[in-house]
Amino acid sequence: MRVESKVSLVIYAMGALGGIISGVLSANANLGYIAGLLLYLLTPKVIKATIKDLPGELQDDNVLLRKSFWGFLLFWFYFTILVYNIVLPQQPVFYSNQSLLYNATKG
Repeated sequence: MRVESKVSLVIYAMGALGGIISGVLSANANLGYIAGLLLYLLTPKVIKATIKDLPGELQDDNVLLRKSFWGFLLFWFYFTILVYNIVLPQQPVFYSNQSLLYNATKG
């Protein structure tokens, strides 16, 4: 497997992990955002620890952060929304007692 593919795989895995953690912590929105940001900032360290044969241009943390931004963001956002909708119970809110949904649920 090529080095770029390995780096992308680690970035996507970190984004998914960050999204799952942020989704679980989403009852307090600020805590979820902070967890996602911290995992994003830890991504270069994880890449360097797991992939030993990085080329010279990918040895810098700033370059890795710049290259991993969109991949991490998309996976983080997707998994945050997914886990948020699975974990937190969604209750419908009826704004009118004459709405069709209200009448259908009242039986």
